[in-house]
Amino acid sequence: MADAGVADLPVSPEWLPLLTELGDLKRTYSANAAGSIAERLFARGWGALAAGQDAGAVMRAIVSTALAAARLGDLDRERLMLLGLSADAAATVLARALDEVAGPLDPALCEMLRAAVGEGAPDPAPLPGFVAKLARQPRAGVTCPGRPRLMLQPAENHAEHSVAVAIYAALLAPGFAADPVAAFLAGIAHHLYSADMPDSGFSGEMLLGDELDGVIARSREMALADLSPPVAAMARAAVALIVDDATPEARAFHAADVLDRVLETAQHLRAREATMDVVLHEYELVHAGPVKPFHDAVLRRVGLL
Repeated sequence: MADAGVADLPVSPEWLPLLTELGDLKRTYSANAAGSIAERLFARGWGALAAGQDAGAVMRAIVSTALAAARLGDLDRERLMLLGLSADAAATVLARALDEVAGPLDPALCEMLRAAVGEGAPDPAPLPGFVAKLARQPRAGVTCPGRPRLMLQPAENHAEHSVAVAIYAALLAPGFAADPVAAFLAGIAHHLYSADMPDSGFSGEMLLGDELDGVIARSREMALADLSPPVAAMARAAVALIVDDATPEARAFHAADVLDRVLETAQHLRAREATMDVVLHEYELVHAGPVKPFHDAVLRRVGLL
């Protein structure tokens, strides 16, 4: 594909707040579950796909859950119902959260995801072995041949990156006239080879030279051996789709992949650059309430305000 002009691309700055919030699911935890929300969404998605569940239904469940979680965190359907909400009330809360972040979304896709938000998680299923490996496999950070690695800590893992790209790709797909399901599958499958191939980044890939493609192919097949033949074939087809940017689905995927890689780095830099003025005034760390004047007086007294 020829280089696309900026004006020709169906992405814009209005996407960044939503994609940033979704990326932060890599860093969102709660007491009742192990791993980040993103890590658990990756496991839930692959458990459902490996069990032969419909890929479209899996995409809708994972992406709608992620959109609601951008604002509600781990207050998902199951937790809300455990805490006393009816199924209908829980669905209303989740849809309200989704609506808060839905600004840039394609209206038809948004409506489809809004309908799915109250359906609950896919049925639990045994997880392929690569799921746990990818959750333990950290991303390389920023690497460049001939230069030392720039470590980003805490590091995201490959399960978190993969599901973030899958979610982004599904959401961006309509703008590229792409199938959201195919774009989602490409995202969730694109780093299966990393289950058995530790990530040494761009630097390591260049050092492998002519051996790189073979190493990746063998490592991917090791992961695919955890799947039934039909599901493995689906994953191979999803990965084959993204060897270039010749199709709408590939362009949606590659847009999602590069955005996640850069936004992940940006969040580390953003946190480092935050000032107390931003935290107290823009984010209202000490927010309005009956004791705010007292809180402000305490902070002024010790020199923090």
